[in-house]
Amino acid sequence: MNPFLMPFQMVAFYAAINALLMLVLGMLVVRARVKTRTEIGDAADPALLGPLRAHGNNTEYVPMAVLLMMILYALGSSVGVIHAVGATLTVGRILHAIGISRNVGASIPRLMGMVLTWLAYIIAIVVTLWLALQG
Repeated sequence: MNPFLMPFQMVAFYAAINALLMLVLGMLVVRARVKTRTEIGDAADPALLGPLRAHGNNTEYVPMAVLLMMILYALGSSVGVIHAVGATLTVGRILHAIGISRNVGASIPRLMGMVLTWLAYIIAIVVTLWLALQG
């Protein structure tokens, strides 16, 4: 069977892609710290704010989304739902990271990234509640 049709493999795929994004964002934080010679915190340096928040925001949203995808799998959700949550989350996280890394102010990629992230959460929450209450 094609692995792109199997729900657990898709959960693993999206978890790995988002972990890779987390690693890259962490590396960007380290690079900014070396460049600015800042060991901890942000030292009120604008060059650190974008990378720190991109990594921090990703760290705040991705774990719960992956947990929700695992719960969806355990409740017997279709691979389509897993893709809807995983792809929406992943594209949203990438757009958000691009937007906030380039400019800590408002930007279209940052806004679209948050909208897609919230949409992934809404899909996951609604379907999880639906499946949980189906009993």
